[in-house]
Amino acid sequence: MAELVVNGVSYELDEDGFLEDASEWNEDVARALAPNEDVEELTEEHWRVINYLRDYFDQYGVAPMVRKLLKDTGYDQKTIYNLFPTGPGKGACKIAGLPKPTGCV
Repeated sequence: MAELVVNGVSYELDEDGFLEDASEWNEDVARALAPNEDVEELTEEHWRVINYLRDYFDQYGVAPMVRKLLKDTGYDQKTIYNLFPTGPGKGACKIAGLPKPTGCV
């Protein structure tokens, strides 16, 4: 199991680099995870997607399907992949601190 250290605090990561405990997520953790997903800087557009993913997960306990993400954020698929080059499931969900998606995200 891997470990991420942010501001002197250790966070456990699974074998794919997702946080083991989504409740430990914070914005500093997101900034630390972002470069591993080819995101150099988290912009307002990134935060819009990240916050949407976190809110959806908090409400439903799962990550949204890509189609739902696109509809609710107003971004098209190309924009999401420009923001998160490793994709909405691997990149965006990981940076947002969500567990590894099992479905279509």
